[in-house]
Amino acid sequence: MAANSRKSVLFVCLGNICRSPIAEAVFRKMASDNGVVDQWVIDSGAVSDWNVGCSPDARALDCLRKHGNETSHRARQITKDDFVKFDYILCMDESNLRDLTRKAKQVQNCNAKIELLGSFDPQKQLIIEDPYYGNEEDFETVYQQCVRCCKAFLDRWS
Repeated sequence: MAANSRKSVLFVCLGNICRSPIAEAVFRKMASDNGVVDQWVIDSGAVSDWNVGCSPDARALDCLRKHGNETSHRARQITKDDFVKFDYILCMDESNLRDLTRKAKQVQNCNAKIELLGSFDPQKQLIIEDPYYGNEEDFETVYQQCVRCCKAFLDRWS
């Protein structure tokens, strides 16, 4: 990758308060620890507008802190511009993928490659389940999946 060439990734889930902010924080720290954070534009968003402006779920924040990650992210809904601005839009489940694919068809010059984040999982766990109605263990599972997937994604593109 050229020094002035930046890649961009947007992590997406339903509400942008659990899975996608975890993935964003994990990827940002991983890119920082590997000295390549300046080569990336990193963000997360939601397919819904339910939680716009909200902080991530307290359990997500606790899980991130436990692993030395911080985030100041506020939930936002994806926009048409995101499909042009981002190289990669990585989502968590089939429902997200369907919604994103449908929205992408309404955007001229859609540049983003839309995929499941789980498609990068070396353990082949394709779906990252929504932990919202679960417990701390479910958030830990999401965190560990995000670590595996983000590492594989970063290794591929950095």
